[in-house]
Amino acid sequence: MLHSICNLVLRRPSLPLALTGLLFATGTLRAAELHIGHATVDITPDRPVALAGQFNTRISQKAETPIVAAALAIESREGDKPVDQALIITCDLVAIRDGLQDRLRMNLAGKLPGLDLKKLFLNATHTHTAPVTLELEKAPNRYEIPKEGVMQPDEYTAFLLTRLVAAAEQAWKNRAPGGVSWTLGHAVVGQNRRAVYADGRAQMYGNTNDARFRGLEGGEDHGVEMLFFWNAKQELQALAVNLACPAQEVESRKAINADFWHEAREQLRKELQVPNLTILGWISAAGDQSPHLMFRKQAEERMRKLRGLTSKEEIARRLTAAVMDTVEIARKEITTTPPFQHQVEALSLPPRRILPREKEQAQMQIMQYENMGNLNPYLLNMLEREREVVRRAEVGDKAPNYEMELHTLRLGDVAIATNPFELYLNYGIQMKSRSPALQTFLIQLACGSGQYLPTPEAIEGGSYSGLPHTNKVGPEGGQILVDRTVQSIRDMWPAPVPVGAAETDSAKKP
Repeated sequence: MLHSICNLVLRRPSLPLALTGLLFATGTLRAAELHIGHATVDITPDRPVALAGQFNTRISQKAETPIVAAALAIESREGDKPVDQALIITCDLVAIRDGLQDRLRMNLAGKLPGLDLKKLFLNATHTHTAPVTLELEKAPNRYEIPKEGVMQPDEYTAFLLTRLVAAAEQAWKNRAPGGVSWTLGHAVVGQNRRAVYADGRAQMYGNTNDARFRGLEGGEDHGVEMLFFWNAKQELQALAVNLACPAQEVESRKAINADFWHEAREQLRKELQVPNLTILGWISAAGDQSPHLMFRKQAEERMRKLRGLTSKEEIARRLTAAVMDTVEIARKEITTTPPFQHQVEALSLPPRRILPREKEQAQMQIMQYENMGNLNPYLLNMLEREREVVRRAEVGDKAPNYEMELHTLRLGDVAIATNPFELYLNYGIQMKSRSPALQTFLIQLACGSGQYLPTPEAIEGGSYSGLPHTNKVGPEGGQILVDRTVQSIRDMWPAPVPVGAAETDSAKKP
């Protein structure tokens, strides 16, 4: 019924791939009565904090919007017997820093009877205007945070954990019989943010009004995948919205801000007429995507002004339209006994290879920094990043693998899969295209912080998000992640009968 976490070790492609323990659900996947619980808690600090998401230190001056954690509990039961379960908590944070999820599980030990805590996971919306939760002793020069008048990262993390415990307890304990439905809509929100030039180089947010500009490096995905959760009276309780765009429209501000998800939540609750609706913003594979416009900027700005909307409100308008376009379809398609299964695996991925030219570039940068004399904390951080690239290059194939936690779920005709990266869109499209599910939801920035996972084209083009100090895992590991995720999803779907198999079998019968 329930599974413990297993180990799946995948060595570098030059070595044989070996499974050292693969977890499958015991018994046959079957329909059972669905139970749903949900909660939304405020995780806004009451004091100034350092904000995550930029290289420079920013101290919040105010809270422009609240930031929240939204929890969704899902359990299938046959009578009083649980079949499988999940507890998903979506946070208005830039990332789920390593160790946070484990700490939450420890804090919840003994508090949620019947829940296998391995079936709980956290994910982030990637707002760049939320508090720092990084353990600064592991990166002492990352931010220069005043000791007085500012809530320190460890203080905020402790506060955050108390709120996450409350969200988990409320969602798990209020679960009740309900149903689910799934729909697909469309909204233009994210676009590829990497401009490519005639000489082959790429630039994140590069100028497209340049004679050398040749196009954007990758594609876009404007699909909006939706899961609607209902109570026994068919009243809407929770909504998960999955799109390929991080929440970073206002990423440079010195204020707490949930980015466009705040406006989206407000508009959706108003239009759906559910004031307390729990809304989970799930970011699909979108490491090379952004809501920032790369072209047609003036025309877009004109239309926003004519509508009297801010850029965040415009994004919220589009997302709300996608939801409202399908909500009545969803209301007619509620199922209360969908097949439900949740698998958890430990996946080991080869580290990003450091190219010779990247090592040389890092050595040159180190020399420049060292010749500058006394360095401020920001430059010391930059220097250490370059030194780390050189260390990784010298270790080479002896570098340790990146260990991650992979969750895959089946809910009716829908598959859900997680990863801890800012995963480039191409990998997500591969997963969705090869998945046997009718719809496949991908949730990046879940269970940990794996940095960007770029394509080979991004590494060749260079620029931020394609550079080695922003990548723990490279394209080799990315392809392993795709293949394993697809296989894990396929394990939850019945194998199709080969064409002609039925006729052949019949012909063999006397």
